[in-house]
Amino acid sequence: MSSKAQEVEFEVVDKETPRPVPRLGDDQIIGFVSRLMDTVFTIPGTNIRFGLDPILGLLPGFGDTATAIISALLIAQSARYGVPRIILARMAGNVLLNTALGSVPLVGDAFSFWFKSNVRNYDLLRRHARTRRPGSWRDWAFVLGLLAAIFGLVILVVIGAATLLKQLFA
Repeated sequence: MSSKAQEVEFEVVDKETPRPVPRLGDDQIIGFVSRLMDTVFTIPGTNIRFGLDPILGLLPGFGDTATAIISALLIAQSARYGVPRIILARMAGNVLLNTALGSVPLVGDAFSFWFKSNVRNYDLLRRHARTRRPGSWRDWAFVLGLLAAIFGLVILVVIGAATLLKQLFA
């Protein structure tokens, strides 16, 4: 058995050295999911586009919950691209507005049909990606707080829908 020496290289990286931020073109999933949720279908003979968001919103409790979770994941993914916290807050506001109004039967679905929060958030991402350094632990704490607020609203929507269904069928 022959023993060969191997050369090993070490690199010391300062904690403050920013990690590379992924290029927006490298991740087509965000654009695809936002179009799928908001603009994938067209009403024949018109330019009116819609996606799965208003369709899923027709399912009480579950639909708004599912769309809010998908939107929250897109916001978390946007944080990877160096989007400033204020823009992430704006994205979360879009999702919160869409989820809160979307929980109102029929009116909320019409609002989701028109508002298209995921496409709005994708446009914000494209405009603001890589406008600052990669996220620090403070940035991630901020994003996690936003996501907690979204999920808290989702839980309230589910509780409200369950209460409403219980009252209707009791």
